[in-house]
Amino acid sequence: MPSLALLGVFVGFLKPFRSLRNPAKSRMQHNDVTRSFSWTNGLEARAAAGTDGSRGTMSGQAEFRAHRWLSKDGLSLYSRVYDAAGSAAAPVLCLHGLTRNNKDFEDLALHLSPRYRVICPDLRGRGLSASDPVWQNYRPGTYLADLAGLVEGLGLRRVAVIGTSLGGLLAMMLPAFLPGVIAGVVLNDIGPEIDPVGLARIRAYAGKLPPVRSWDEAVAQLQFVFGDAWPGLSDGTWARLARRGYREDAAGTPVLEYDPKVGETFRTAPAAAGDLWPQWAQLGALPVLAIRGALSDILSASTFARMQQEKQDLIPLTVAGRGHVPLLDEPECLAAIDAFLARIVY
Repeated sequence: MPSLALLGVFVGFLKPFRSLRNPAKSRMQHNDVTRSFSWTNGLEARAAAGTDGSRGTMSGQAEFRAHRWLSKDGLSLYSRVYDAAGSAAAPVLCLHGLTRNNKDFEDLALHLSPRYRVICPDLRGRGLSASDPVWQNYRPGTYLADLAGLVEGLGLRRVAVIGTSLGGLLAMMLPAFLPGVIAGVVLNDIGPEIDPVGLARIRAYAGKLPPVRSWDEAVAQLQFVFGDAWPGLSDGTWARLARRGYREDAAGTPVLEYDPKVGETFRTAPAAAGDLWPQWAQLGALPVLAIRGALSDILSASTFARMQQEKQDLIPLTVAGRGHVPLLDEPECLAAIDAFLARIVY
C-alpha cells in the first residue's frame, strides 16, 4: 500500500476541532462593502488589505466582490464572491490546493457565475488571507473551522463544493464537519490515498522555491513545478497561469502567493499513516464527481478504481494530457461539472 504520511498530517489534526462543528456558535466578523474599480492584482491586493469588500472585474468579464471575515483566532481571511447571478442563486464553494489560491478558479468562476453564486476563498497563509504566525496551525482542522465561519457569514444553508488537491480533502471532510450543509462534492485529482511519488515531489518544492527576479523567471519556475502535469501549454497560457501563483511586491518583483511555512506541515508529518477511506465511506449517497488527470502522480489509477468500486454512484472523469492537477478549464471538465451541478438538490 502507498505511504499515506500526507494523510497522516490531515487526519491527525482533526480531533481537536470537533467542538467547532456548529458554526453558529462562532464569533467571526464579516465585512462586505462594495465600490467599483477595474481589477488588477495590485488593485485587488490594496483594496483587500484595507477596509475591504471591494468589487472588481477580470478583464471586464466576470464581476466579483471581495469578502473578508475574521477567523476564531483573529486572522483576517479573504474570499472572492462572484454573485452576478444574485444572492439567491445556488452557491458553489471552490477550494484550492496546498500552495495555491482563489485565482486558480478564475476560468471556472467565469463559466459558472451566470448561473451560480461562486465563492472562492484563500485559505489562511495563501493569497490575500493573512499568514498565521504559528505555522503549526496550517492543518485541516483549522481550515475547516475557517470555512465554517465563511459559510455562516455568507448565510449558506446548502452548498456544493469543488476541491482541488488539499481543497478536495477538505471537501471530503466537510460533510461530517457541517452535517446537512454540503449538497455535493467535486474532487479534482485527489482521493483517500496519496501516491508516494507525488507526495515526494510536493515535499521537495513546497515552501522551498527560491525567489525570482522577473516574470520570465516566475514562468520558468512554474514550468519547473508543473511542466509534467500540463504538457503542451502555450507560452501565453504559462504566462497567464504565472499571474495566478505570484503577485508583484512593492518593488514590482513577482513573489509567490503563499507563506513558505505552509510546507513545514508536510515536512513534520507524523510517521503513522493516515487513512481517509472511512471518510470516503461516510459520504454515503452524497453526489460526488471525481476528476483524475491521466498523468497524475497523486491520485493513482488503482486508487481511482477503488473509489469507484466502493462508491457505486460515483461519477468518474479522467482527463487526458493532464497530471496533478487538471486546470478545470478543459471542455470535458466544464461539461462534467455543469451536468453534475445541474443534478444537485439544494
